[in-house]
Amino acid sequence: MIPKTYKEVIDLGDGREISIETGKLAKQAHGSVVVQSGKCMLLCTVVSNYKQSPVDFLPLTVDYREKFAAAGRYPGGFFKREARPSDGEVLTMRLVDRVLRPLFPKDYHSETQVMIQLMSHDDDVMPDAMAGLAASAAIQLSDFPFECPISEARVGRINGEFVINPTRAQLEESDLDMMIGASADSVMMVEGEMDEISEEEMADAIKFAHEAIKVQCAAQVRLAEAFGKKEVREYEGEREEEDLAKKIHDMAYDKVYAIAKAGSAKHERSTAFSEIKEEIKATFSEEELEDFGDLVSKYYYKAEKAAIRDLTLDEGLRLDGRKTDEIRPIWCEVDYLPSTHGSSIFTRGETQALATVTLGTSRDANQLDMPSFEGEERFYLHYNFPPFSTGEARPIRGTSRREVGHGNLAQRALKGMVPDECPYTVRVVSEVLESNGSSSMATVCAGTMALMDAGVQLKKPVSGIAMGLISDADSGKYAVLSDILGDEDHLGDMDFKVTGTADGITACQMDIKVKGLSYEILVNALKQARDGRLHILEKLTDTIATPNADVKDHAPTMVTRRVPNEFIGALIGPGGKVIQEMQKETETTIVINEDPVTEEGIVEILGVGRTGIDAVMARIDAILFKPEVGSVYEVKVIKMLDFGAVVEYMDAPGNEVLLHVSELAWERTENVSDVVNMGDVFDVKYFGIDSRTRKEKVSRKAILPKPEGYVARPPRDNNSRGGRDNNRGRDNRGRDNRRDDRKPRNDKKEE
Repeated sequence: MIPKTYKEVIDLGDGREISIETGKLAKQAHGSVVVQSGKCMLLCTVVSNYKQSPVDFLPLTVDYREKFAAAGRYPGGFFKREARPSDGEVLTMRLVDRVLRPLFPKDYHSETQVMIQLMSHDDDVMPDAMAGLAASAAIQLSDFPFECPISEARVGRINGEFVINPTRAQLEESDLDMMIGASADSVMMVEGEMDEISEEEMADAIKFAHEAIKVQCAAQVRLAEAFGKKEVREYEGEREEEDLAKKIHDMAYDKVYAIAKAGSAKHERSTAFSEIKEEIKATFSEEELEDFGDLVSKYYYKAEKAAIRDLTLDEGLRLDGRKTDEIRPIWCEVDYLPSTHGSSIFTRGETQALATVTLGTSRDANQLDMPSFEGEERFYLHYNFPPFSTGEARPIRGTSRREVGHGNLAQRALKGMVPDECPYTVRVVSEVLESNGSSSMATVCAGTMALMDAGVQLKKPVSGIAMGLISDADSGKYAVLSDILGDEDHLGDMDFKVTGTADGITACQMDIKVKGLSYEILVNALKQARDGRLHILEKLTDTIATPNADVKDHAPTMVTRRVPNEFIGALIGPGGKVIQEMQKETETTIVINEDPVTEEGIVEILGVGRTGIDAVMARIDAILFKPEVGSVYEVKVIKMLDFGAVVEYMDAPGNEVLLHVSELAWERTENVSDVVNMGDVFDVKYFGIDSRTRKEKVSRKAILPKPEGYVARPPRDNNSRGGRDNNRGRDNRGRDNRRDDRKPRNDKKEE
């Protein structure tokens, strides 16, 4: 029996559309949809347990995977099975999670899984732009307690015109690449990279994407109504005690307010807040704490959050005593690590990042192998966030999603400033050593200085800042916070990170927690962020104003050389013998890539110091050497023969040619050693290919003056009776060997 299906279609313009279908696949999931655009198909399923988990948070897992079969490919490596998610898949998971999580009730703690799979790939469709739509559409068909439908859309700008969900080819021409997540009423998430755009241009891009998202949200509502929207499930929510909440608020609010207003360091402030909490707990009996001890902690944190927010809104003061637009003290240092190719320290308040730069060849590029994209990165950044950076001891279980996301943001902030002509593969690593507010932005700042210290010729230095927002819808008050602390990140209504040069924004990441945030407030916040960025940028350029003119003495120098394809074989040698010997003798690394456009080989030579590089360049010159007819070249005798001398071109070692005995001198030469000896250096003239011998011909005598009275011997007449032709038909014993005068070898054959 063919199942009944339900389908909605969204028009993207330009003949493109997205369809959402349900009823055919994965019907035992609590909700499932297939989202399709062109040949790209995503299957999304959602399941949530009916029993609440014994935790105080939502155990939500968003999983996005791209199946290699979707693109008709095999997984790379030894094991032909999809394994751990790639960084690209992890980044898509984070994009979806950040929009979905705030829309579940705060007291909903059931284990929930959202699984999105790329089942069919289309080169003209980027699947990550539809992952948020697929997740939300599946949830709308379930009975989950979920506030409202959302969607995500990518926006690019080509020739000044915004485009929704551009192709990868279109993105190559775009000056921005932004992902926006939103409901029909509010923008909730923004992340992307830009080519130094203004704050107003960024706001316009968000507005454009939001209009497209509204259409996608409406399509989800229609699909759910046609399918038959399920009643929202009942669940056991968190226990609430209003009287207890008021009592704890009254006990804690004023004390927290006073400590917050005093402005203190993180450790001192945390200790003081903990003491207030313990004092409140001490007022309850053991029986009471056993009954509602968890509520005491919960209501205390609510009171603490309210007091800190009110302090900022009413008096413009913050936890550490700063004003809303004040940046914490900054100190920087470059060239800290003596053996790295570049290094720097960036410290802002209680956040510190140590960045290193490593320079390499194209062989060191980061290989990207996903069903939806194959390629490589010649510039990439890795971010490490060890537990000691926050004074904690916790298990280390590989690279976290957070580390992947923060590293990607910093990479996008900086990569546009690395010039296209940079010959190196560049790897930046950020080690976060202290963290109390935006270590990702500290990574951007440290990365900028480390790159300049390494001699990478950045177009412009880049700085970054983390901003916050506290607002009160009832009073209309709001405060934009520059350079937020870790605590302010949790208690605010919006946290956003903005990076850029003095001329514009290069990357951003926003999570907006308040509904209906006006674009006026958003633009004002972005402008305040610009002032903070420029302040931090000044600190960076005070430390290192411009990139170092050259790499460090111990760092490798990169030289590239283009070689015609017909010489690549000679450069590599049989079985790689030539290139391997060159690398060993010169202590360099040599990489050869082919340019399909110019049909040339691009030779990368990487070595410490110029000696080895110059030796490789000379060897390449020798391989490419082509003498010109009529030109004079200096040569050296490298072998003596009875009939001449083998000479080597001084400008092209390894290129040899025979200098015949007849071309040594004008006088008759009986012995080669009468004229030249091993190691002699002299000039010869090049005559090209000799028509008689079919070999290259050079002459020493051609550039010597003729002796006085010299008479050239007349050329030999091959037709004369005394010539060599008189012996034609006779063997070396004088016997006639002409075939027509000889007796046949085989009489039968003759017959």
